[in-house]
Amino acid sequence: MRKRQISPTRQDVASSGQAWLDVERTAFVEVTSEENGYPIECALLGVEERGWRASNPGAQTIRLIFDEPQKFNRIWLVFEESENTRTQEFVLRWSPDTGNSFREIVRQQWNFGLHDSAREVEDYAVELSAVTVLELIIVPDMNGGPARASLSSLRLS
Repeated sequence: MRKRQISPTRQDVASSGQAWLDVERTAFVEVTSEENGYPIECALLGVEERGWRASNPGAQTIRLIFDEPQKFNRIWLVFEESENTRTQEFVLRWSPDTGNSFREIVRQQWNFGLHDSAREVEDYAVELSAVTVLELIIVPDMNGGPARASLSSLRLS
């Protein structure tokens, strides 16, 4: 028998062939904090591997305010944690009226472990129309520890 061992296929945006929204041209971004060298652009534009990281511990918000109402069929998120074991919660919600009211898409908790669960990939099929604001709220440690929120990637289509 002939065989060889290969590396696991990494779930990646590029392999999907998906046409992703150009956030740089269609939205204004608000963020509660960001560490030097880890700006939100890294997570939204996919230009670098390191993603975004908050400069402060505790809950953080990333808000995309669109120039024109958007329609979305897919939301793809990647979170990575290689330093701490912790339970993170995030809430993804949207507004049809420029932030006057919000509708929750998902509320999710994930247990990060150093070896077996250091990467969380979420791929949501959605049917959203007239989205004027998309908001991601991250609570990096449900136990109130000193962890800082981070986001490797956020893509929309």
